[in-house]
Amino acid sequence: MLALALLVAGILYLDEYKDNLIKAELNALATQAEMFAVALSEAPVTELATGQYRVSEISNQMVRRLVKTTGTRARLFDGAGRMLADSRRLNGAGTTITIQELPPPADPEGLLERGLDMFDRVAGHLFGAPSYPPYHERARQHGRDYPEVVAALDGRFVKVVRALDRERLLLGVAVPVQRYKQVLGSLLLTKDSATIDDAVFETRRDILQVFAVALAVTVLLSIYLAGTIARPLRQLAAAAERVRRDHSRRHKIPDMAQRDDEIGELAATLKDMTEALWLRMDAIETFAADVAHEIKNPLTSLRSAVETTARLKDPDQQRKLMTIIEEDVTRLDRLISDISDASRLDAELSRAETTDIDLTAMLETLADIHNSTGASDHPVQIKCPETGSIHVDGMESRLAQVFRNLIANAASFSPINGIITVNVTQSNGQARIDVEDEGPGIPTGKEQAIFERFYSQRPESEKFGTHSGLGLSISKQIIEAHGGTIAAANRSHANGNLTGARFRVILPVAG
Repeated sequence: MLALALLVAGILYLDEYKDNLIKAELNALATQAEMFAVALSEAPVTELATGQYRVSEISNQMVRRLVKTTGTRARLFDGAGRMLADSRRLNGAGTTITIQELPPPADPEGLLERGLDMFDRVAGHLFGAPSYPPYHERARQHGRDYPEVVAALDGRFVKVVRALDRERLLLGVAVPVQRYKQVLGSLLLTKDSATIDDAVFETRRDILQVFAVALAVTVLLSIYLAGTIARPLRQLAAAAERVRRDHSRRHKIPDMAQRDDEIGELAATLKDMTEALWLRMDAIETFAADVAHEIKNPLTSLRSAVETTARLKDPDQQRKLMTIIEEDVTRLDRLISDISDASRLDAELSRAETTDIDLTAMLETLADIHNSTGASDHPVQIKCPETGSIHVDGMESRLAQVFRNLIANAASFSPINGIITVNVTQSNGQARIDVEDEGPGIPTGKEQAIFERFYSQRPESEKFGTHSGLGLSISKQIIEAHGGTIAAANRSHANGNLTGARFRVILPVAG
């Protein structure tokens, strides 16, 4: 509303329009005055003894007849400045009657007129209203009272604008009345600004009518927008506040999927965010419960061993219990380290910046390290495409952690001299890495369960407590944070015999 009101206020300031109307009216008066002057100069004149001429006394009747239908006032002055004729005066026997045409009775000034008048005052105060010299008329008029008449007696054409009062103007034109290059007198033709004021008022009224319609449309559109934008936003804010304060999950974000606009997108995003937060809280609660359960087992064993050691006197039995205590402490230390790594993994993955990684070079380096650090009984073979290296975007340290874990798992389940094969291929913008072993494979139905936290399915020959059961869970979390997937399956011959396990990692190729 404010912008529209400022625009209309600027349009209502019609000084330039009014000035153009004044100029047009002055030009029309000048044309009429020239015609009247020519008519008066062709009328009968009185010849003086000097051979000069002067305007005839019958000019008063001519002046009144000439302006009768024009709505103007004409005054004729002779060469000495004496007023010979005035269209508003009737000369009778020994008296002069002044004629003044009164306007029709005006209606009481309405609210619109008062408002526009106040607007003109304020605009004139702010921007400066044009000032005109005031008009004064004496009871006995003479040409020297009017500078324009004096100029016309010198043969010039003069246009003048004077102020009748605070609102009305008087427009005038003075022209010389000439006969054979001799200036016989001066004709002053004047008219008030009533028609101009009416035209400006009508224009302003039309502008205000258009403004009223535009304002009504603006208000209705504002109400409509308030209903379609502000109200849904308040509903979403209120729902978000209820979700924040509620712990029972009774309140949900309103479903506005039917809105095909930004509000609908915001509602869907808030709904997805809320569900993601609940899932994260569920995961935290489950993780905390699992951690408590996993830590409680070695703590119980450790407590029992400590209590038993205090009662035993046999040194051999004490040494055995001390060995158990040492193993439980080592198990706790490993478990707490893995839990700490898993708990800060989310925050690290969300903050870290990715870099371009040469995947084939990283896997070859991991294989060289594995084969050269005393693990030759489980050699690793890398099979890379001949087309060149494969690049992915990600955190090199975390991806290396995933493949070290997969290779270590494969080595722990493979028989002596069992070969671990890493196949690297690329297709359809994806890099596929298969880590295959020659071990007993994955128990049937556990292909998904092995990625759960604290799940442990270790070889019988492995010492208990060596692994925390978080390695594959952490690996899955890292791969999914890189936009990839990880899955496990068994390998078998064509005859159906099991030949080992396969872990497949799929990552998007860089670029």
